[in-house]
Amino acid sequence: MTGTPSGDSQFHTTQWSLVAAAGQPGEQSRAALADLCAAYWYPVYVFLRRRGHAAEEAQDLAQEFFATLLEKGYLADADPDRGRFRAFLLTAASRFASKERAKAQAQKRGGGQRALSIDFGEGEARYQREPSHTQTAERIFERRWALTLLDRTLGRLRDEHAAAGKLPQFEALKVYLTGDAAAPPYAQTAVDLGLTEGAVKVAIHRLRQKYRESLRSEIAQTVATQQDIDDELRLLLAALRGD
Repeated sequence: MTGTPSGDSQFHTTQWSLVAAAGQPGEQSRAALADLCAAYWYPVYVFLRRRGHAAEEAQDLAQEFFATLLEKGYLADADPDRGRFRAFLLTAASRFASKERAKAQAQKRGGGQRALSIDFGEGEARYQREPSHTQTAERIFERRWALTLLDRTLGRLRDEHAAAGKLPQFEALKVYLTGDAAAPPYAQTAVDLGLTEGAVKVAIHRLRQKYRESLRSEIAQTVATQQDIDDELRLLLAALRGD
């Protein structure tokens, strides 16, 4: 992603802050909005499926929703939801689904062109693996959003380590990021990596620190101000806990 903050001392113009400030997206803010939609489309798809739409209907509805979002300027009506892309997208998708439920059609707006390149087949396969429980569509959306954000953060760290030639070390140490009880003892990992146990502890500490920084940076892409980052983080962690 571009425009990613390097820390909390500065809050650069990020993707959602750019879009929210623009109101009616111009070329630059439309591109930023398209990037965000491409990154976070799956929570919307899960939301539509959990609302009772069949797979094909949800696919058509999601594609039409994103086409409308990008082409028709929904942001003019976003108002208080503009602060966080997550809240805006859920509200907009819910309103759109309510209005368009009877219009699940194959022909999309914009001359049949897809607004985003979305692998709905992979999305439906993921949906079928979702746990069966009684949580509302909105709660499922929030949980999937949080998991998507964590996946993107982990993917960013993996890419950075791969570029630095340290992918094997990352793959060995990432298990320590989540406090997994199944994580091997430090001594075993030290042997596997050919390091001292002390060096492994230092590497884990640095990875955890980098993970926290990257997570906050990822969140910053979806909120309009620096002050929103901590609140958004708390809400997303609550969604993961099922609060």
